[in-house]
Amino acid sequence: MSWRRAWLAAMLALSCGACATMSQGQRDRATQIAAAARSTQIDCAAADRCAQPSPLHDLGGRALLASGPDAPRHYALILDRGPQALLARINLLRSARSKIDLQTYIFDEDDAGRLVLDELLAAARRGVKVRVLVDQLSALKSVDTLAALAGAHVNFSIRIYNPVLNRARISYPQYLVAGLCCFRRLNQRMHSKLLLIDDEIGITGGRNYQDDYYDWSPAYNFRDRDVLIAGPVAHEMAANFEAFWNAFRTKPVEQLGDVGKRLLRDGVPPLKPTQYEQPARAEAMSEDASDPALVEQALASQALPVGKVEFIADLPQKHRRDRKRAEAAMHTTPGLNHLIASAQQEVLLQTPYLVLSKPAQQLFRDMHERPSPPRIVISTNSLAATDSFITYALSHKYKRRYLRDFGFEIYEFKPFPASAPIDLTATGAPLPADIAPLSLRGQAQSPPEEAAVAVAGSGGGRSGGRRNVSPRETPLQREFFAGRYLGNNANQPVPLKRVGVRIGLHAKSMVVDNRIGVIGTHNFDPRGDRYNTESAVVIDDPAFAQALAASIRGDIAPENSWVIARRDKPPVFSGLEYSLAKVSEHLPIFDLWPVRYATSYEFKPGPQCPLPLSPNDPRFRGCYEPVGDYPEVDLGFKWLSTRIFTAFGAGLAPIL
Repeated sequence: MSWRRAWLAAMLALSCGACATMSQGQRDRATQIAAAARSTQIDCAAADRCAQPSPLHDLGGRALLASGPDAPRHYALILDRGPQALLARINLLRSARSKIDLQTYIFDEDDAGRLVLDELLAAARRGVKVRVLVDQLSALKSVDTLAALAGAHVNFSIRIYNPVLNRARISYPQYLVAGLCCFRRLNQRMHSKLLLIDDEIGITGGRNYQDDYYDWSPAYNFRDRDVLIAGPVAHEMAANFEAFWNAFRTKPVEQLGDVGKRLLRDGVPPLKPTQYEQPARAEAMSEDASDPALVEQALASQALPVGKVEFIADLPQKHRRDRKRAEAAMHTTPGLNHLIASAQQEVLLQTPYLVLSKPAQQLFRDMHERPSPPRIVISTNSLAATDSFITYALSHKYKRRYLRDFGFEIYEFKPFPASAPIDLTATGAPLPADIAPLSLRGQAQSPPEEAAVAVAGSGGGRSGGRRNVSPRETPLQREFFAGRYLGNNANQPVPLKRVGVRIGLHAKSMVVDNRIGVIGTHNFDPRGDRYNTESAVVIDDPAFAQALAASIRGDIAPENSWVIARRDKPPVFSGLEYSLAKVSEHLPIFDLWPVRYATSYEFKPGPQCPLPLSPNDPRFRGCYEPVGDYPEVDLGFKWLSTRIFTAFGAGLAPIL
């Protein structure tokens, strides 16, 4: 038998095993086993379920009381800092009086994930109805954990969205099988994120439930952003969650093949006791979440009163095969595009992955051709900062188009930003003595960039700052999608020249004309347009928009980002070089021209350059110096891979 036949036979056998499912009778028995094991004990007899007093929860009541039928009132709180975002979640979970709905793409079993899970179970035991909905590809890692949760408590329910191969968890080989048999369905993911408390207070934005999103990783953390909304719009959030909870592709975990067979074989296993990698950190977060004065000072007092809030969210019918029904369920992309098109002065847009769909490209091209086009400022990742080097490679390919045809001003986030709202002391990495902690009780004490770079212990040598991937981690635990087909290495950031706690941008936000602020889950990318379900909060309020704009502008400050601008023209044949590069970029497969249109620049302040300048300012080149296409990157194999994907990866754009 040839190696091809052997490979096909192995894949067929794996496919048959992966797709093995339970009969209806087996599903019924598994459901009965889980239901019979669920505890009915309630630890609280009080009407409010022994809810902890919470200044954040109080915001919901105040907003509802102040609202009228045609005059809604809300409170909006931007959650810029990872530890504060986790603090808000823990505090709100403890304040719930009747129900908790949690919807997420990733729910890990690391310290942050287990801390939240423990709070969810504690709420269920005191009488609160808790529902957890997780996308299949990044659900809890262990089938035993899911089986234990299936029978944990009568008030606790967990379901999985779109379980390809009828499993809660799929291994990497099974993932490849699913790619062969069910490519379209495998790509259709629930990227929506929502935490909803008592239908009064909701949190949505970029953060999942994993250490990386709360400054708890010693190697790689996301600079992310959520928004807490208290008031009537929470009812719309509840309706959207209900649609996903009851969707055809949403399944109780006990009815899935791997979890159900575990229940049929051994019954409901005990939930393993939580063992934190850093117990002191988890204990401190738990104590802070029980301190009303701290929560008031650090969070509730910062909330802005606003009027109408719009929650635009896709419905699960977006994943229907019927095109008309699918398009009718798409709300996020059309809503965001409408806002962008309405801009008159400026669009300030932040996305971790700058790869645009064809309709989005046409939108920006049309805007740039207006007699008085609005300014388009983009905050995104550099290659050194991103967790998705393939996506960056495609973004790098189209820099000429972005700068020249769309008029973008692009700022790329540095891997060691000097003043980003990141708490290095929370990461658990060894730190220099002069690093001051970010305080939940006050303002950030930002370390200088040299101190951030000097944080050692998370890498070394050519792999400095690289995120360590544990042996049990599959390629399904990150949001970056296309690289999963290529194995674990595709999901790791590129090696850097220096070691340190690396920071990557993950926030998805927008400000239009300094008047409308948007925070959500949509990366403004083809996946969000076509495959993922997404959501966003839109607030037409100058104070909120200006606060959000200040946050994004902080990320594009010179100490935190490089500026992308056209490289200096060659001394001879510059027009010919430009024309050949443009032709190469438009080739459908091959883009082999070695010199790219743009490169990265660093601001050099001085007497003649007191303040940063736009790359369109005629004084720009006197105040900035080029630092190369991939600053900070150790030019090794990942650099070559990036260049290869720039040349040949255009076909991957729709699924990135």
